[in-house]
Amino acid sequence: CAETSQWTASGFRHAGARSMKTLFVIWHSHTGGTAQMVAALVAGARGVDGVRVIERRAADATAEDALAADAFVFATPECLAMLSGALKDFFDRSYCDLLDRVNGRPYAVMVCAGSDGSNAVRQIERIATGLRLRKVADALVVNTAAQTPERILAPKHIAESELARCRELGALVANGVQLGLF
Repeated sequence: CAETSQWTASGFRHAGARSMKTLFVIWHSHTGGTAQMVAALVAGARGVDGVRVIERRAADATAEDALAADAFVFATPECLAMLSGALKDFFDRSYCDLLDRVNGRPYAVMVCAGSDGSNAVRQIERIATGLRLRKVADALVVNTAAQTPERILAPKHIAESELARCRELGALVANGVQLGLF
């Protein structure tokens, strides 16, 4: 049986007996910024054949969801220079169930930051290291420069250029997992 391959607008497509891969996006948003980033990431990932994208708010995500996934994207707002409590709660609820059961699975991180987002990224990366996940992309941080109470609490609007970066990250992770690159 000959297999064929072709390049498509959404990436490389390999025809043959390839099982559907699952990208699991776990996220939280306070003021809409992270939600916009996730929507763009999901749109980019869904453009890749052979990848099913499941996205869940952190409060609704379970260890069972994560165990069924081939790759992860963790998305959070920066909250007091940390990851959101809701995403931390997901890790608290799921960590022991995932430990030694998701080793080597790829992950990426997105942060909607009011300052620099680096500590939120660092916290997620430390948790992912403990779970023995494999980072496959630099963290994508969108800085909204929200530094006053009014700007912190205000609904966010993410620029199209930043949303394009989110779509690219979604396509990158989905293509990589679909092709077996990571």
